[in-house]
Amino acid sequence: MPVIIDGHNLIPHISGLSLTHLDDEQELIRLLQEYARLSRKQVEVYFDNAQPGQSGMRKYGTLAVHFVRAGLAADEAIRSRLEKLGRAARNWLVVSSDQRVQTYARSMHALVKSSPAFAEEMRTVMRQSSKASGSHQEAGLDENEVAQWLEIFEARKTKKN
Repeated sequence: MPVIIDGHNLIPHISGLSLTHLDDEQELIRLLQEYARLSRKQVEVYFDNAQPGQSGMRKYGTLAVHFVRAGLAADEAIRSRLEKLGRAARNWLVVSSDQRVQTYARSMHALVKSSPAFAEEMRTVMRQSSKASGSHQEAGLDENEVAQWLEIFEARKTKKN
C-alpha cells in the first residue's frame, strides 16, 4: 500500500532526528529511501516551509519528496493530493498525528496511521532487514576445516600424478 507522510510531523518520532537539526529533512529522506526500498512501498513525503526557490517535487530513488512553498502547509498539500487521488485514496496510507489531516484522510477512505506508530513500523522494517542480512552471511572456516580441505585437495592431486 502506498504511503503519504506528513514529514515534519514524523521527524520528532524518529530516534536521533529533531526539528532543530539543520538537515532534519535530509536525514528523514535518507531513512525513508531505505524504508521504501526494504518494504517495497511507494512513499511520498511532504515538507512545508520550503526555502524560496526550493519548492516543488523531487525524486530520491523511489521516494517522492514534496517541498511545499512557504505560506502553504503540508496539510493542505496532502489534502490536495488525496483529492486528486479521488476514489483511489482508499488504497493509500496517510501518516500524520495531525487531527485535521487524519479526519480528512478518513473522509476520503484512506487508511490512517499516527506518526509514532509509523516510526515504530520503520524501526521494525529496518531491524528485520539487518537481522536477515546478518543471517545470510557465510561463516568462515576454522583452522581444522581448512586443514581437512587441504588434505582432500592434496589427496586428489597425488592420485592424478
